[in-house]
Amino acid sequence: MNSASGNPGGEISQKALGEELRELVDVVGPGPLVDLLMERSFQLNATDIHFDPTETGLRVRLRVDGLLHDVLDLSPDLMQHVISRIKLMANMDITERRQAQDGHIANAVLKNQRDVRVGSGPTIHGERLVLRLMPDHSRLNDLGELGFEKDQMEIVQKYAKASYGMMLSVGPVGSGKSTTMYSCLELLNSTDKSLVTIEDPVESRMNGVNQIQVDSKIEFGFVEALRGVLRQDPNVMMIGEIRDPETAHIGCRAALTGVSVLSTLHANDTTSTIDVFREFGIPPMFIADSVNCIISQRLMRKVCKDSQEKYKPDEATCQMLGLDASKAGKIELVRGIPSESNFHTGYSGRTGVFEVLPVTDRIRDGILKGKSHSELREIAKKDGMRTLEDVARDKVVRGESTIEEMHRILTTFN
Repeated sequence: MNSASGNPGGEISQKALGEELRELVDVVGPGPLVDLLMERSFQLNATDIHFDPTETGLRVRLRVDGLLHDVLDLSPDLMQHVISRIKLMANMDITERRQAQDGHIANAVLKNQRDVRVGSGPTIHGERLVLRLMPDHSRLNDLGELGFEKDQMEIVQKYAKASYGMMLSVGPVGSGKSTTMYSCLELLNSTDKSLVTIEDPVESRMNGVNQIQVDSKIEFGFVEALRGVLRQDPNVMMIGEIRDPETAHIGCRAALTGVSVLSTLHANDTTSTIDVFREFGIPPMFIADSVNCIISQRLMRKVCKDSQEKYKPDEATCQMLGLDASKAGKIELVRGIPSESNFHTGYSGRTGVFEVLPVTDRIRDGILKGKSHSELREIAKKDGMRTLEDVARDKVVRGESTIEEMHRILTTFN
């Protein structure tokens, strides 16, 4: 997912897409309909397509900029044909409708190497499918395009280029963690280094990088892959996600023995990552010495550039943004105007909101002394760390996004 960019397919409106698909339904079979839907979804930078069965047919929705949008309702007689078409493309068992299945459509969309992951499962109204549209691996994001503030960028680049240690990106599902780690990996991708990734699944193919996909069916998981890779002289290793204590232990040991480790983790913010590692049973000395930088992130929708307006904030808004309310008459904020070009949301595209914590001597000392999440957070803020809320406020004041969007991203994962 090109999380930080605008929408190059923005000229395709929700209404126009629905009309185009409905017209196609009347003249062609499910094959061309599915092909066009996926093609248009990629053009819109959608990340997922949902096919939800209902009492009256099949509801089709696209996830664009993090939110789902209705685009089409298919009749019951077309429903099973469309489901079967997608399952055939994904090499799934079309006769099995009672069990959840996973499938994969490789290199089948837009005649390039875009992949589609397919998941199916039963509901009371029939079989449901969700298609995950994998990113365009030919267009990797540069770190500078993701939305980092200038001072944050300097910290990330410094620690990404360290010869050893672990850099982590944390946040909820769909917050752009993998995109950030891929961008760091691309920064380090050079002929004089051995770079390896261990993923489930491999999200973007990268030239010059040895990419490994784990496979639970043959008991080849992150732990088994990690042990093998560490015997293969890596300089840089990206672990798709740290999910369990054993993976965390091996990753920390690798970071202490001369390997630069990149990974993602589910945690609410930078300092709560330390608590997750403690829960995994990692000794404080290992945490303090192996982890060198933690990035917490969210994705914030950007105000549509083609359909927006300026307005004067009220006193309450100024207070929430840390602005002088007495000067509200001189302050201008921006909000989007819902229109066909932005799926009637007023937003188009997303930008990253980041909290970057370098593990300094003071933070390291706090970890060794067992200081709490809140105590570590206070140390980090005194050392100059800008919180997610601080950065989100700045983006609203600069007119990149809105206060409503700031509230949404800061309250969806606590």
